[in-house]
Amino acid sequence: MRLLAIDIGGKRTGFAIGDTELSMVQPLEVVVHANERELFDAIERVCEEHRPQEIVIGLPLNMDDSEGPAAKKMRLTAEKVLAATDIPVHLHDERLTSFEANSRMARSGRTHGGKKKIRDAIAAAALLEDFLAGRN
Repeated sequence: MRLLAIDIGGKRTGFAIGDTELSMVQPLEVVVHANERELFDAIERVCEEHRPQEIVIGLPLNMDDSEGPAAKKMRLTAEKVLAATDIPVHLHDERLTSFEANSRMARSGRTHGGKKKIRDAIAAAALLEDFLAGRN
């Protein structure tokens, strides 16, 4: 099964694709967006290009497992993604995915700007890896 992970941010959103049969997850891209319409245009384009059967969206929980305003907003966004794509959407705890992305890039030799360009896609890959590990 092909899954698309989306790490949605206020200005940048990372995408990663995974395949359960191949047990592979790969960062795809980071899209910079100024508004919700640009974000949804990007989501629809990536879905058309990669044809996922399910989508995983990062849910920003607080460290005490509670949901703050950001998590509530992401739940609404997930509903809109489902309506726009007609693809089943899962929300998955995204805590520490940015930390994981930073750890993966720490010894990459990339500049700060180079890391910034790919961080959200690597975070989306970490999110998807964690989601898949929880399924098995």
